[in-house]
Amino acid sequence: MTSPHSEWLMLTPAGALQAFAQAAATESDLALQHLLSSEAALSADAWLSSSGHSPELLAASIDKGWVQRLQQPMQGPDSHLDHFLQHVVASLSDERKAALASEGGFCLGRAGLEADEAEVLCAAAADYFDFAKRQTRRGWDISRHYLTFHRESHLLLPSHTFVPLWVDGVGYWLVILGEPLLNNPALVELLWGIKRAGRRFGDNAAGL
Repeated sequence: MTSPHSEWLMLTPAGALQAFAQAAATESDLALQHLLSSEAALSADAWLSSSGHSPELLAASIDKGWVQRLQQPMQGPDSHLDHFLQHVVASLSDERKAALASEGGFCLGRAGLEADEAEVLCAAAADYFDFAKRQTRRGWDISRHYLTFHRESHLLLPSHTFVPLWVDGVGYWLVILGEPLLNNPALVELLWGIKRAGRRFGDNAAGL
């Protein structure tokens, strides 16, 4: 139960990218991920009472722009993931063209793309997952690096960007066409929705 003067905590888009960027999450990453573990935003009191969540970590996360304080609770996504996924991923592209791929290359959702194009891009994301794993074994850890392709050499305008995300041990790729709009609350909503979809969604994605 929260006091009348409680604050609530929520990840910023930068905090979401930090928390979900790698398969082997650190303790601080897991603490940040915990902010998306419930149906609504956690109060500061509730988060701080959880094991390993210290006032020092909270202060540092706010200072780095990973966590924001809210004066009122925020409700999490209340729809099934497949119902709102296309609208959320569209908000992350200036062309409103994007797809979400599983680690195995299956297209979990798309916006502004024909099915064939989305499937090709999601398969390419899976290939890059394999490439990143090989380089990590060789000593070059690029597992949390973004991959961007550009249209023109002199302007370096992005045409396709691949963003790795890990939720509860399951890998995903966010494939964005055009300029990525990652500093967007829709990114937090996307990750919150994946977590809320639970083990059923994660197991299905991991098995494909």
